[in-house]
Amino acid sequence: MNPNRRIPLVDLVAQHQELEGELVSVFKTALQTAGFIGGPMVEEFERDFAQFSETSHCVGVGSGTDALRFALQATGVAPGEMVVTVSNTFIATAEAISQVGAHPDFVDVDPLSCNMDPGGLEKYLQNQCIPERASGKLIHRRTGRRVTAVVPVHLYGQPAEMDPILELADQYNLVVVEDACQAHGAGYFSGSESRWRKVGSLGRAAAFSFYPGKNLGACGEAGAVTTNDADVAQRVRILRDHGQTRKYHHKTEGYNGRLDAIQAGILRIKLKRLPAWNAQRREVARRYQELLAPLLPSIGLPSEPEWAHGVYHLYVIRVQNRDALQAHLAEAGIGAGIHYPVPLHLQEAYRHLGFQKGDFPAAERSADEVLSLPTYPELDIEQQRLILRRIRDFLCRREFAEEMTG
Repeated sequence: MNPNRRIPLVDLVAQHQELEGELVSVFKTALQTAGFIGGPMVEEFERDFAQFSETSHCVGVGSGTDALRFALQATGVAPGEMVVTVSNTFIATAEAISQVGAHPDFVDVDPLSCNMDPGGLEKYLQNQCIPERASGKLIHRRTGRRVTAVVPVHLYGQPAEMDPILELADQYNLVVVEDACQAHGAGYFSGSESRWRKVGSLGRAAAFSFYPGKNLGACGEAGAVTTNDADVAQRVRILRDHGQTRKYHHKTEGYNGRLDAIQAGILRIKLKRLPAWNAQRREVARRYQELLAPLLPSIGLPSEPEWAHGVYHLYVIRVQNRDALQAHLAEAGIGAGIHYPVPLHLQEAYRHLGFQKGDFPAAERSADEVLSLPTYPELDIEQQRLILRRIRDFLCRREFAEEMTG
């Protein structure tokens, strides 16, 4: 490869050059039929993505944030209630909770996976909540609010440990809505069912984002809700279309959150390639594991349990002096990202919740150390070797500087 060639964090140009003819045909079909909102292209994608996700229903919506907001509302989360999630995620996870009038609360994450820690969730439900005498509903001790739902995030394309989360939800009568916005096609082996399940089929409902950089990305904004509950799917359909059951007949106040037909057509074309693209991402991750293994323990590498089949939306290492390494890579034209540098409980937007530094130490430590390396199906071994050399060079310089100052 050309040593002067940039290595971006995500390469969307290569993917779209390969598919250009097919993608242009979608636009031409829309022009020729004037089918821009709803219609066959949306319905066909919804059918195909439901089948891919091993669910009975898929409802296309305008974005991943729409998907999570509608899923929460359709599964019965009401204003004033509390929804438990994690702090090391994109703000849309908590925004969607707030936008239905509920209040986000957090539990810490597993230090290795950076996904929701089932043990932490159990302690939260046991120690911070108490059953309401009359209804048996769970009440948060400090605020007096009902706790009604849990939103595990399948971060970086790795499934959360769902069996214990679902068992706790069943025990405490909580709704589980999966944030699967980074995990299209990821698999989870359910020990309770002795079979593999697709992410997005495990909770009462799940939210997917098709933002352009996702494993399955649109050429703009798009999202979807998957569910095995026909009533939930119908509620989402009503919510996404101004609360309409039919034109100009509004059952409730809703939103303008429909999936654009052109985006649906684009997604349907890409969906056919997604299994192969995910396999290529796993191969990229395997090569990273081999190349970077000699650098342990100076860096931390992703860990994939036996019950997980990740799709590596991101390949995330952990390292001290993370910002300096990112800058070092950038000098060589290598894009590296930080997902995410400030956990939600410490964001200014959520200052009113009253959290302080130290409340969720595992999430805070990950925010200080994580660095996402370039990851996409077209990334080749020579590019990865160049990335390895730059990381190794940085670590050698850091060790030398420590020796000199020590």
